Amino acid sequence: MKVQLRHNPASTVARCFLSGGEPMRVESGAMVAHSAGVTLQAKAEGGILAGLKRSVLSGESFFVSTFTAPPQGGWVDVAPALPGDMLNLQITQDRPFFISRGGWIANSHGVQVESKWGGFANLFGGEGGFGLRAHGDGEIVVGVFGAIDVIDLQPGEPITIDTGHVVAYDLAMNFTIRRAVSGRSIQSLKSGEGFVFDFVGPGRVLLQTRNPGAFLSWASTGASSS
Repeated sequence: MKVQLRHNPASTVARCFLSGGEPMRVESGAMVAHSAGVTLQAKAEGGILAGLKRSVLSGESFFVSTFTAPPQGGWVDVAPALPGDMLNLQITQDRPFFISRGGWIANSHGVQVESKWGGFANLFGGEGGFGLRAHGDGEIVVGVFGAIDVIDLQPGEPITIDTGHVVAYDLAMNFTIRRAVSGRSIQSLKSGEGFVFDFVGPGRVLLQTRNPGAFLSWASTGASSS
């Protein structure tokens, strides 16, 4: 699978080119268009239990769509639900990635994605918790709200990132999740911040410049006050 991005960074669409007979997995509802002869099969990838884990725990659809190119090859266009950028990420056997809730859009057949525990933040109202572990060999396409920032940390280099802005990160990297403000919860309320990741390199972190959870809260507040 080869990926070509267009209309970025505000309304990116990823065109995934497939060789003859090559399949790719796509988040349900993310397909925009495909070339003639491409076939579609939707099922609970890995069975009903895996589908439930992906849906309930990781925030993804119960069903996964598999598109397969005809003998002459073809393409599939995919896009996320929220306006923003996309990125194709190379996955290798020795470099699996954690993908946050809602970030996974599609992947090539050489990559496996499964529900993965990413931290305790969601138990306290944060945006962490379950997401997807992407491992294997191939490409994965992620979508973000806003623009993408890619941060490559050097060995021993630290960084602190709000949990709602983290899209993906190297699973081999050291990290912790904590309250943005230490001490009493009232201080967190005053600051307007919740939980943050403390990452330490080496490794790569993908960020989105807008926070979907914060936007949803703002939109619901505006709707209720109108």
